[in-house]
Amino acid sequence: MTVRHDRADAMRRRRFLTNAALGGATIIGATALGGLDAEAAFAAEPSLDPAIAKSTFVEGRITGITGSILEVAGSNGGHSRVQMTNVTSVWKVRATTAEVIEVGDGLYARGVRMPDGTVAADAVWVNIVNLDTQIRGIAKNRLHLAHGQHELVGHVAPDASASYAGRALTSDLSRLRIGQSAQVLGAWRPSDNSVDVVRISVGH
Repeated sequence: MTVRHDRADAMRRRRFLTNAALGGATIIGATALGGLDAEAAFAAEPSLDPAIAKSTFVEGRITGITGSILEVAGSNGGHSRVQMTNVTSVWKVRATTAEVIEVGDGLYARGVRMPDGTVAADAVWVNIVNLDTQIRGIAKNRLHLAHGQHELVGHVAPDASASYAGRALTSDLSRLRIGQSAQVLGAWRPSDNSVDVVRISVGH
């Protein structure tokens, strides 16, 4: 039964990429290229069926939005165009829709490069950050963090979770302590340089 499911999945992935290569960008979906959650943005590239073309990654700041095309200025000085499709998955603190994407947002996108150079995105993570910090202060629904030489405020999302010493995630954040080193997965707020905390790991 498992082998049959694996073959069916491979066939579906093959159809996704075959159509994408022919210019049918509207069908490329995140199920073809890997996971959708926030952690997937930082995971190693998944091992895919040989029929799947190598996925392409785009990062940078969104400088313009024209219809379903995002203009992106990369941190290395390059420029990319990202095509949003009717099955592009969008993460901005949590799974959401393309309507929340704004000029000025940071972007990390995964997809397939089309013949014209545009990247047809299967998944887009907006303003996602993965920061090594130290907890400097704890308040209700807010953490004061140090990241290198920078101080920043972490707004604790209602559904935020914590991991202590590599253990399973929990909604209990009461064991966080000032002075702890903490890895923060969340979303940057361009308006004030603060961060929405989605997950925090200490003692890892």
